Amino acid sequence: MSLKLIKNRSDIGAGTRGSDMGIDAIEIAAINSQNDFFNRHAFVDVETHNESIYNKVNNNFAKRIENVVEQCERVCKAVAATFKEGNFPIILSGDHSSALGTISGIKLANPGKVLGVIWIDAHADLHSPFTSPSGNIHGMPLAAALGFDNLSCKINEPGEPTATHWHQLKNLGLTGPKITPDHLIYFGLRDYEHAEEKLINENQIKIYKVDEIRFRTLPVCVLEAIDKLKNCDLIYISFDVDSMDCDAVSYGTGTPVPVGFLATEVMSIIDSFLGTGKVACIEFAEINPLLDNKGNKMAETAFQVLDHISKKI
Repeated sequence: MSLKLIKNRSDIGAGTRGSDMGIDAIEIAAINSQNDFFNRHAFVDVETHNESIYNKVNNNFAKRIENVVEQCERVCKAVAATFKEGNFPIILSGDHSSALGTISGIKLANPGKVLGVIWIDAHADLHSPFTSPSGNIHGMPLAAALGFDNLSCKINEPGEPTATHWHQLKNLGLTGPKITPDHLIYFGLRDYEHAEEKLINENQIKIYKVDEIRFRTLPVCVLEAIDKLKNCDLIYISFDVDSMDCDAVSYGTGTPVPVGFLATEVMSIIDSFLGTGKVACIEFAEINPLLDNKGNKMAETAFQVLDHISKKI
């Protein structure tokens, strides 16, 4: 099986511009370290809707959702095609809304397989247009994948056509939910709202916070997580760089949060799941070089992780 890169330079699901440049920043990091990684692996560029950022936002509950639907459809098709080619997809994305397209693409190519998700992120991304305080769709991909509207925590009245587009997102690739709550595990979660916390508690979604991992040790926590996903046929790992400590690494991401992981910890987590032989897809998201307070440090760190794990696939 060969590794294939899917480059998705889209940031229309974010609230801050610049993550569309994250892929180029990673490539520059590779060039500056004299690493020919991007010459050694096949890739596909996903067409984007980034020009839609110039359009007036008429929907504050799910901004540019009609364009995000199309973007996720494109990512879904690219991921599914990569599987059908017999390749291992690594998605390099701008904002994290694309993860819904990735999950949908995995299921489209593997409709009979049970999918587990490892979400390495400071944020829960469990909002819907009914609960989101910002309307930014990079905070909604897991809710769409799980089919959660969370109406008991509703603060918004999105109306039409938002409800139609949200229905399309929830049914992308294959109709219905793509994953179940017991097959979703968070690593590094530490910044989320009440509506998301309610879903996590009600559905008993497993969280491994940074302090717990360091206290109980990473191997112990990862082995627990692997056991929890023992009935899954495939595992998807989504790595949002804001899971890393913004003070120790960089502020080069749209929503930095202190007290996160170091790059070595992220590598160890991913390495451990790769050892199961079930990991079928990995995604990198939310690198924003425009916000980097240390030159190109976030992209350099993300490339270190990418280069490291690529040797284990």
